[in-house]
Amino acid sequence: MTLRVLLADDQALLRSAFRMLLDAADGITVVGEAADGREAVRLTRELRPHVVVMDIRMPDMDGLTATAEICADPDLRASRILILTTYETDEYVAQALRAGAGGFIGKGIGAEELLHAVRTIADGETLLSPAATRSLVARFLATPDDAPPRHEQLALLTPREREMVTLAATGLSNQEIAERMHLSPFTVRAHVQRAMTKLHARDRAQLVVIAYRTGLARATPDAGRDRLP
Repeated sequence: MTLRVLLADDQALLRSAFRMLLDAADGITVVGEAADGREAVRLTRELRPHVVVMDIRMPDMDGLTATAEICADPDLRASRILILTTYETDEYVAQALRAGAGGFIGKGIGAEELLHAVRTIADGETLLSPAATRSLVARFLATPDDAPPRHEQLALLTPREREMVTLAATGLSNQEIAERMHLSPFTVRAHVQRAMTKLHARDRAQLVVIAYRTGLARATPDAGRDRLP
């Protein structure tokens, strides 16, 4: 399957460079370009890309607002958002994940790293740059401004599913959870997917957000991994 990518950045030169890089890669094609967030939303609805590579600071509608609008549309569940920005601040990372983004990386990454990020996001995984450390993200997600009540549907999770969600929120991959729990990666994936369904989580990133915001997982001072599961 060819991965369909939409580029959203207000700098035409950067869009052109990203297009050349992505179109030259096997199994990836750029299906459209947007110069602002509003156009990104419109083109996502029109073109249904697998991945939207989204800048944050854009005119008319910023990338975070566009991300939230795309992720809130049930018809666009198949389109995943990769935030690619110069501004790797903790607040932006937290806002991006809350909005539903599947990944957050800086524009300083290399060509192979960008290709890996696009493929990782398309596979349903969650990716953060080294600068966007998990411990700082967890701290923001654990103390949101609106302080929502505990997620009522947590009660629907089995003890094993709660355990899997908690481990996923610490930054462990399915393979790492499987090794720790002496289970097969397939079994772990099944538990995580059932938990996502019960919690109405769009993807692994949103599952991690729910885990921290409901208190199922808590930030720890020594949490230092940079990649969410």
